[in-house]
Amino acid sequence: MKKRAEIDSKYKWNMTDIYSNESEWRKATDDSVTAAAEFAKKYSGRLKEGEKTVISALDDFFALSERFSKAATYASLCRSADGSDNHAREMSAVASSAGRDISQACSFLEPELLELPSDILCLAANTEAGKKYSFYIENLIRKKEHTLGKESERLLSGLSEVCGIPSDVYDAFCDVDMTFPEVEDSDGTKHELTSGNYYALRSSPDRTLRENAFNACFGEYGKYIHTFAETYSGAIKVSDYFTKARGYKSSLEKALFAGNIPVSVYDNLIESVHKALPAMKKYLNMRSRVMGSERLDMFDLYVPLISNRKSKMTYPEACDLVKKALFPLGDEYSKLLDRAFSENWIDVYENKGKTSGAFSCGLYGVHPFILMNYSDTLNDAFTLAHELGHAMHSYFSDNAQEYVNHGYKIFVAEVASTVNEVLMTLYLLDNTENENDRAFILNNFLEDYRTTVFRQTLFAEFEKRVFEMHENGVPVTSERLCELYSELLSHYYEGAQINDVMKYEWAYIPHFYRHFYVYQYATGFCSAVAIARRIYDETKNAVPGAPAARAYLEFLKTGGSDYPINELRGAGVDLTLPDTVNDALALFGSNVDELFSLLLPEKSR
Repeated sequence: MKKRAEIDSKYKWNMTDIYSNESEWRKATDDSVTAAAEFAKKYSGRLKEGEKTVISALDDFFALSERFSKAATYASLCRSADGSDNHAREMSAVASSAGRDISQACSFLEPELLELPSDILCLAANTEAGKKYSFYIENLIRKKEHTLGKESERLLSGLSEVCGIPSDVYDAFCDVDMTFPEVEDSDGTKHELTSGNYYALRSSPDRTLRENAFNACFGEYGKYIHTFAETYSGAIKVSDYFTKARGYKSSLEKALFAGNIPVSVYDNLIESVHKALPAMKKYLNMRSRVMGSERLDMFDLYVPLISNRKSKMTYPEACDLVKKALFPLGDEYSKLLDRAFSENWIDVYENKGKTSGAFSCGLYGVHPFILMNYSDTLNDAFTLAHELGHAMHSYFSDNAQEYVNHGYKIFVAEVASTVNEVLMTLYLLDNTENENDRAFILNNFLEDYRTTVFRQTLFAEFEKRVFEMHENGVPVTSERLCELYSELLSHYYEGAQINDVMKYEWAYIPHFYRHFYVYQYATGFCSAVAIARRIYDETKNAVPGAPAARAYLEFLKTGGSDYPINELRGAGVDLTLPDTVNDALALFGSNVDELFSLLLPEKSR
């Protein structure tokens, strides 16, 4: 593997876009820490003086936040590019320490704002100088209903580190202490099994290998299932304590309150996916037949059904494909793609010490940065499109909004990235004549549905029912958790063989310690399907940048200036109604039918 210095500079980030040298970074970091201490000295205890002091404090706070986010991002990107570089790790540690100092110094701000009478906050939001804070203040006032007195808030705040113990214990046990046995393939060759390579082994064409990897992985979780149940139960009890202390009706309501998401959105998702399960059953039946087996085990779900004849795709070819596929988004979007490709927004190839996977990182006042580990496959091209979706969302938000409103919520974070993937899928389907290639693309799309909509909704329903179990006074034990998870697997994957070891899979999912988080993957995917199809269909009969595309770009510009549900309405998606999810799932059903006819034509008649 190449060292960082051996990678051509045209395929690496241009870090001078942030700071011209490291000395500038260090000065910005030190200045931010000093400014935070001065901020606390200047404003702590003074916000009650009135709206002018409130606006002045907010101005200084967000200026400080913007300055330090630049310094923190610089250090983070340096470490991501080469974690084997001791100096880069030291920079990251310096930034992390500075972040803790700044957070502690500024921690008084929101509690003191929440103590103020609402009329003072409203006066501040209605002034010319304070209007940019109107949504921030509106959202702050909304929180007051669930905010306690100063002393109570101080006590709850002091519990924050303690409350993270269940998640910390889980992470430490899984990432450090837990080990897995070696597993054999059909030839008797032994393979190391780790958390990192489990994904590759479970999709191996060698059925013996993937079965053994599957059983070894979840079997290991099963050995400690009582410990995992106690840890998860502890996390649920912590959430329930804060739910009651702050006066929410349920932990689900508390989790959705931050984004002002109605609980009905969560419930509608589960109901809609239940109605679409017959299409999933047909897909599983087709998979079983194509694989030539009467029995479809859960460890058979990740092996590719179709080989791709054109799997090789260079990075320049991927850039060209992305541009063609995203043509419907219009000229402004296309020119930004050119900038991303030519101005070193993207760190393309793997090097020693580089962070694995891919991510996009927005940076207000500069431009987004994308990390890739490009390896010349079509899947990498899809990843590129995905991360560019995040990047363009950040770019449009940053350039349209004041800093206070630039950051979009998690609820909409996966919409822009998935819109790009769906547009690329639709483009490839329309420009692919070879039936094998078309089947490959369709199957990839259906697998995205299975893992992002159906699987994540199963997780969401599991969480909801586990919390209801606790809220109804039923002890959350390992036996009940395994029984519930097995029940849901049998419901969602009817037609597949639910291997006994699968009942332990719930313990494998770290997202359960971020309560009621995973449903957003499913709602985001369905929203993206609706937006992308509307844009693509319009472009067939009009020029790029048609009304649907223009509405979508306006959505990208909203950042965090409104509640996510309202932002999506501007793009033509209303998740308070079941239509968006239902329509996306109807497309899943029709694509199952088409793939069935391509792979099993004699069976589909």
